[in-house]
Amino acid sequence: MNYLIVYAHPDPRSLNGSLKDRAVQALTARGHQVRVSDLYAMQFKAVADAGDFPARDPAQRLVYHRAQGEAYAASAQCDDIYEEQEKLLWADVVVLQFPLWWFTVPAILKGWLDRVMAHGFVIGVPREAGGWARYGEGRLAGRRAMLALTTGGREQQFLSRGINGDISDLLFHINHGVFHYTGMAVLEPFVAYRTARLPERLFDELADRYVARLLNAMTDTPIRFRSENGGDYTPDGIVRDDIASGVEGFAAHRLGST
Repeated sequence: MNYLIVYAHPDPRSLNGSLKDRAVQALTARGHQVRVSDLYAMQFKAVADAGDFPARDPAQRLVYHRAQGEAYAASAQCDDIYEEQEKLLWADVVVLQFPLWWFTVPAILKGWLDRVMAHGFVIGVPREAGGWARYGEGRLAGRRAMLALTTGGREQQFLSRGINGDISDLLFHINHGVFHYTGMAVLEPFVAYRTARLPERLFDELADRYVARLLNAMTDTPIRFRSENGGDYTPDGIVRDDIASGVEGFAAHRLGST
């Protein structure tokens, strides 16, 4: 299988970096193909701005998503964007690996999402039957996606009554709003908790669990999100009143919610 790991940690000597290295070694040893986008090492441009469109008329007002679509259609994107899009199309499994900073991804990874997940490429893709290919359909359908993150907080603090909030809720914007939106099957995240206090003797066990999740990526049961075009939503994109009655918030968008 082809694995793409988009890695966003500023220090390769970190526990996060060691997990990435162990994963690459283990996957390649088993005959899998692995490509790593090490965003800090690449000095990936995180700012989405007019510089992303070298052929654009600078006299025009910048509407970023519109400029993205025009650049994609005209094959006029920047090379770094093309390269990352090609990796996504190549991959069977897409992993975003990062430390949880302020309850989300580091800025450089957010910039990767803003610039690479472009209009025309995975946003604004029409369906043959009409409407848009998104939320369960899309250009990246057939792939599996997983978040792999490290955090300083205790696991209990990321449960439904924990002070940091449920980890599933914190990651909904990526799992549902990026992965599911673009058609990928979304796996439960791999989360390493309280990593700053992890005894060195426990690292091998943690790394083995990470590798096992990656090796099982194509067979593990994905999160069952509702498809936009599967009949569960009104034409305005609202979960129908007769479905998941009484369930509010993020949970309403998962199949099996009652």
